[in-house]
Amino acid sequence: MGSPAYFVYVIQCADTTFYTGITTDLERRIDEHNHSPKGAKYTRARRPVVLCYSEEYPNKSKALKREMAIKKMTRNAKKDLIKKEKS
Repeated sequence: MGSPAYFVYVIQCADTTFYTGITTDLERRIDEHNHSPKGAKYTRARRPVVLCYSEEYPNKSKALKREMAIKKMTRNAKKDLIKKEKS
């Protein structure tokens, strides 16, 4: 059995802010952000959240690098990234 894929994701919180993270199970993680104490402290206070964007990576190292790159983006750059995926 191979190693799991990692997903880098961007969610939009109820207050319209963005949160970026990584996971091996995207559906479970979004559910945690919305319903569980396992959701990030940041998102627990800003529920509900909606998945806006995701990318898949073959390993954790590449996913972490991409997560950091997205976190460094401006809000407008994140909006552009999300917009490109939807078009």
